[in-house]
Amino acid sequence: MSNLHTFTRHDVSFSSGEDTCAAWLYLPDGVEAPPIVILGHGLGATREMRLGAFAERFAAAGIASLAFTYRHFGDSSGEPRQLLSIKRQLADWDAAIAHVKSRSDVDTSKIAVWGSSFGGGHAITVAARHPELAAAVSQCPFTDGIAAARVLGPRRSMGMLPIVARDLFAGVRRAEPVRIALAGDPGDKALMTAPDAKSGYFALVPKGGTLINEVAARVVPTITAYRPGRYAKKVAMPILFCVCDHDSVAPPKQTLEYARTAPKGEIKTYDFGHFDIYLGEAFETAVAHQLEFLIRHLKG
Repeated sequence: MSNLHTFTRHDVSFSSGEDTCAAWLYLPDGVEAPPIVILGHGLGATREMRLGAFAERFAAAGIASLAFTYRHFGDSSGEPRQLLSIKRQLADWDAAIAHVKSRSDVDTSKIAVWGSSFGGGHAITVAARHPELAAAVSQCPFTDGIAAARVLGPRRSMGMLPIVARDLFAGVRRAEPVRIALAGDPGDKALMTAPDAKSGYFALVPKGGTLINEVAARVVPTITAYRPGRYAKKVAMPILFCVCDHDSVAPPKQTLEYARTAPKGEIKTYDFGHFDIYLGEAFETAVAHQLEFLIRHLKG
């Protein structure tokens, strides 16, 4: 796709609670008050892990983009480090929306949210809570913790209990968290252990970049209890679900069932795996669909 607009990337930040989320703001050059899409990532991931690739495509089409990193991760503030709190991450989304609404260089009546993987689940929750939004995109979304736990298997889930208990006790004592790997090989004690999980996750890290492949273990029971797909029926605005048929992390069958309950939902399916959609042919296919959807609902 040939770029329709040049764009400029700005380093920005916004407050969330007592902390600060670091972000990139992409503004298309020469476009006065463009619509804007807010991008948030998945489990333990930062905006450097291919969020910019999507944001650049949107900005080139005349849509401003704000790609942010959750508190406790990357170059955003928050202690302890590598703490994944669903409540805090949803508050970060609220803070990102509030920041965008406070800006004078974008159209605050045309705001969309875009989330991928765990952030794809958040995008559903956030869209249900913010009916003023114009559109939402939920890419290879995590929609049901129970369904995801079935993929992991009961033996591996039970094997995590001792480390979870130690970390919960560390939290009570305000001690350094006891951490567990985000992505591992099959059989490892990790949150994602599908055959393509470790290689796929690390493939998103830019050359020369770093990835801290661990998270405070106390998040495990909250992930299992999180079922953002249930909010799909409450999303009032148009929402695009991009679902990978061979998703090893977020079971597509359950996701499609939820997606069909969204009143203004649109569904695109892909013959790819969970991590494929960020790169190569899968990326090109998905981002083209997302661009068409966002242009239609933000610029139409």
